[in-house]
Amino acid sequence: MKHCLVVEDSRVIRKVACRILESLHIEAEEAEDAASALEACRRQMPDLVLLDWNMPGSGGLEFLRGLRREPGGTEPVVIFCTTENDLGQITEAMMAGADEFVLKPYDGPLIETKLAQIGAI
Repeated sequence: MKHCLVVEDSRVIRKVACRILESLHIEAEEAEDAASALEACRRQMPDLVLLDWNMPGSGGLEFLRGLRREPGGTEPVVIFCTTENDLGQITEAMMAGADEFVLKPYDGPLIETKLAQIGAI
């Protein structure tokens, strides 16, 4: 079973994302900020990461750069989940190592489609 880390400061959105992933038979783990997400990755590198752009403290982009420097950190598929539709920010995220992005709010069919498009399911 694949393992996904959901990095999101909103508890409600984390819970919704975990339910979506579990319905796709993907084990889900939660992290509420970049620091706890990096700790989780050091304990067990996930196969997938759903990553919020805006979080208190270090944001999603900083987490992504840190993840990619970790041993095995180039392996997880990272999907940025954001309300931002600025092409510059999306490009910056892709250049930092994101594999895909989705705009919030998202739902089960959208996540399933994105994961299928990138070969994660």
